[in-house]
Order: sequence, then structure tokens, then C-alpha cells
Amino acid sequence: MAATTVAAQLSAQDAPQKKAINELRLDLTEDGSKYIKATLLNQTWVRWNQSNPGTTVNGDPKDNTFDIGLRRTRMQLYGQLSDHTFFYAQFGMNNFNFLSQNAGNRKLQPFFHDVLGEYKVFKDNDKLKIGGGLTIVTGLSRFTQPSISSILTTDVPVFLQSTVDQTDEFARKLAVYARGQVGKIDYRVAISDPFPIQTNGQAVPTPGADATFTTFGHSYQYSGMFIYNILDKEPHTTPYLAGTYLGEKKILNIEAGAIYHPNATWTVIGADTAFHNMLHYGLAVYADMPLQNNKYALSAYAGYFFTDYGPNYLRNSGQMNPANGTTSTTLASGFGNSYPMFGTGSNIYMQAGLRLPNDLLGDAGTLLPYVSYRTSSFDKLDDPMSVYDAGVNWLIDKHRSKISLNYQLRPVFRRQTNGDITHTVNASSAWVQYQVYF
Repeated sequence: MAATTVAAQLSAQDAPQKKAINELRLDLTEDGSKYIKATLLNQTWVRWNQSNPGTTVNGDPKDNTFDIGLRRTRMQLYGQLSDHTFFYAQFGMNNFNFLSQNAGNRKLQPFFHDVLGEYKVFKDNDKLKIGGGLTIVTGLSRFTQPSISSILTTDVPVFLQSTVDQTDEFARKLAVYARGQVGKIDYRVAISDPFPIQTNGQAVPTPGADATFTTFGHSYQYSGMFIYNILDKEPHTTPYLAGTYLGEKKILNIEAGAIYHPNATWTVIGADTAFHNMLHYGLAVYADMPLQNNKYALSAYAGYFFTDYGPNYLRNSGQMNPANGTTSTTLASGFGNSYPMFGTGSNIYMQAGLRLPNDLLGDAGTLLPYVSYRTSSFDKLDDPMSVYDAGVNWLIDKHRSKISLNYQLRPVFRRQTNGDITHTVNASSAWVQYQVYF
């Protein structure tokens, strides 16, 4: 067996002959083709938020809030055990702040995000891998299955995880799938077994004239995504897709993806019940490459997505919401930092960032400023829903240690007396994130 990367203290004579440890990895063969690897990720947020009008925190009205939280804490264990056998498991928690609880207990937060086994059909290439388990493998977009440790912004466009915690477990579903790389094409197709909405730990939505996920029956979900790698091919070890390679690869991709779930939602008007198919599809371009002999690095993404949940579907969400109530009877955006994140309609998402010279701050690393923009035209809303983010990453040690500052501007919607839901004002929030990844 090859030596592991967890080594005993070295003598002065031996030390120069040993490589520096930069990952927690056990090689099972001399060439490292068989291995087991572990990682740890933690993202701590310190945040100020301008509350939606009428917001309360434990009954106390709050125009703004300040909170500290763990946006994501994850542990991964995965490896190639033989020429054909791969496994992957991820355990952790999300959105843990002072209000967090599960059935009244703040200690019941961590859970398995992924547990899968995968069979590599051809041992010498990645043309076909067949797997199954609890997995994020699906269609629609690279941000539907993002590698969180390497994202450009401090958060992903969560609306692309389109059923998050409704009929899945934090975007993961029980599924069987096939994925692979054939030439310049990276593909993945999956058949998933969605969870019923009544097991998501939240109040079951009351069926009415607007579509909600149904509590009746059981059907499967079908998804797929195809990526054309125009320049370098992206790694294909885990099912996750990177955010930015910081100029270490030359990537230019075109992606197309879709998710289809028959009879996923329903509407109920009087004695009449109608079931509706859920269909999401999208087309996007992704670029991540060095510029001027790697002095700079560009990362950019732009995509169009149509999300159809059924007539007038709309759902508010706020990331790690710092509030838990409202006194408003006309607010349509919810309390705290929530806004209409998911809905039936058209969506455009764009982000761009520029990694500055690696020696910009000497031994202290470099900076990577970024901006992102999302706009949606939802059937239920009378005005467009737009969210703006701008920030900067201080890359102390690439993605392993980085401090990020983000400012966000989001819309606030109200219900008018005539029933229209209109954009009335904007609200701001700002946070600092410290990420440690090993």
C-alpha cells in the first residue's frame, strides 16, 4: 500500500524527501488511481439585514437585524475503490443561526446530503458511469448541482435548485442515473423518486387556485443535462460542478438541461381538482479562463431558464432567515430577508468576476471582485422580480481560506386592494463570509 498523506513526524534527514501535505487522502495503490479522500468545508456569515416591512423576531418588531450563522458546514468522504467502483458521501448542515431548530431542538441539524455508489463501466475512460442513491445529480444547470467550495459569489442562485426542500432533501433526491464524458460532451441523465411535500417539516400548503405541490399520489421525476466543452474538459470525479477554477483551466462551455415531473402540482377550485406537470428547462454559457498569461482570470456565466410549476405558482424564501414573523397583512414577500425566489415564469441569471494578479497582496493572496444579477417574470407578479449582488473575495489561500464581502439589493412586493402583487420598495443586506476548506 502506498504511504498515506497523514504522516508521522519526520526526521530532519527524511523531511526534504517528503511532499507537503495539501489534502487528506489515503492512496490505495502506488500510482494513486485508487484512493479514499476526505474534505471539510465551513462558511461562517456575519450579516446585517434590512428587514421587510412588518418583520418581527420572536414577536419584537425589527427594522433591521444582525446575526451570525453557519451558512454551510460539510464533510465529504469519497474514493475510487477499484477500477470500476466509486463511492461518495456528504454529511453536514445549512443555515444554522440563532433561530435554527428542528422540531423545537436546535441540536438536530446535520444530515446526510449525499450517499451514492457508482459503477464505472469502462475502467480506462469516463464515457459511462452508472450510479444510484441520495444524490444531487439532475438536470437544468451547473448551479443545480454546484460545488459550493469553489463558487464565485458567496451564494449560488438558489432558484436553480428549483424544488429545494419541497420534494427533495436540500436539492438531493433518491435517484438512479448515468453520467459521463464522450469527447467534448459531458452528460448526465437521472430518474428520481421525489419525496412527498408533507414530509419536509413545514406546513403543508393549502391547495387553491394557485398551483402548489400535491399531497396526492406518487410519480417520478426525469432530468438531464448536456454540456459541450469547447476548450478544456472539466473534471468528472464527483457529480458536482465547479464555480471558478481561478484561471487554472481554460473553460468555455455551452449547457442545456431540463427537469420534468408529471402531476407534480395541483390546483383546487371548489370541487374541481386539476393536476399539473412541472417542467423546467434552460440554456446557458459558462467561461472560466486565464487572461494575459494568467495575470488575471475571468469567470462568467449567463443563462435563460423557464420554470413551470403550474398556474401562478410562487414561493418566497430567505437564506438563513434572521426573522420569524410579521405584523403585515399585505406583504407578499414574507418576513425578514425573504422574497419571491421560485415561481412559474422566465428567469435570467448572470454573474461575472475577475481574479486580480496572484501576487497583488504578496503573501496575503489576491482579490476577486464579482457581480451577479437575476431577473424573473413570474405569472403571479405584476412587476419583474430582480436581485442584485456585488462583492469581493479576498483569496488568502485560493478557495481554502477566503474572506468575502457581499452586498445584496432585493425587491419587496405587496398585495394591492385589487389583488395585484406589485414591487413597492427595495431592501438591502450585507454580509461577510469566512470560508475554510480542506
